[in-house]
Amino acid sequence: MVRRILLGSQLRRLRESQGVTREAAGYAIRASESKISRMELGRVSFKARDVADLLTLYGVTEDSEREPLLNLARESSIAGWWHSYSDVLPSWFQTYVGLEGAACGIDTYEVQFVHGLLQTEAYAHAVVSSGHREQVPEDEVDRRVALRLERQKLLFKENPATLTCVLDEATLRRPFGSHAIMDAQLEHLAELSELPNINLQVTTFELGGHPAESGAFTVLRFPEPEISDVVYLEQLTGSLYLDKAEEVNQYEGVMRRLTENSLSPEETRTYLHKIRQQY
Repeated sequence: MVRRILLGSQLRRLRESQGVTREAAGYAIRASESKISRMELGRVSFKARDVADLLTLYGVTEDSEREPLLNLARESSIAGWWHSYSDVLPSWFQTYVGLEGAACGIDTYEVQFVHGLLQTEAYAHAVVSSGHREQVPEDEVDRRVALRLERQKLLFKENPATLTCVLDEATLRRPFGSHAIMDAQLEHLAELSELPNINLQVTTFELGGHPAESGAFTVLRFPEPEISDVVYLEQLTGSLYLDKAEEVNQYEGVMRRLTENSLSPEETRTYLHKIRQQY
């Protein structure tokens, strides 16, 4: 997904620099103007032949310039690891998992439950089991939990993503599973907060109203400068992605104010252990 977005943005930049319209670009590869638009947004797969023809149209003729982009086109068709979970992964969430895995920075605010990247296996099992009105087969619950645990590996790889997570106090007070499960989850959060790439903070009830009045959100940042930051908003049956600078800036401002007004990471660890005593 990210490879498609990166390649699409570079093709758009090349097209605009040459003054070529989307209609003319589509004609060059026997496609419509809307197809070019979808390609430039990274919403469709790429054929190496089409990319080669567009590069020629845009005046990119040197092999040293063409080959990296053609490699991106070939790599963009390779399925990500999460596709093996397609049986339990909604199509709209596949996009997010791909973007999350490619992000170098993740800033998130949660109000309902502990963020998926920070959940223990037992807590995740309790969350997945309780999130459905109808009984879900145990093997499907196990698959959903396995997917969640697989996602967490991005925090522990050689060059891990940085995670700034602000949890509303409600996420720590709302019980999922037994007292033992909640206690273990709180202990897990305290341990993870010691990692250098994780900044964990809690916004307490005492704060009252706060900037994130619209609810949970996630801001994803990427190492490639060509890819803009993306805001992810999850809904019951789908998701919304915001990438316009003015919209992203608003959410980044909210995140900044949240971290300024929440308990510090050190205070958060103390608060987690305080709540543990109640479990």
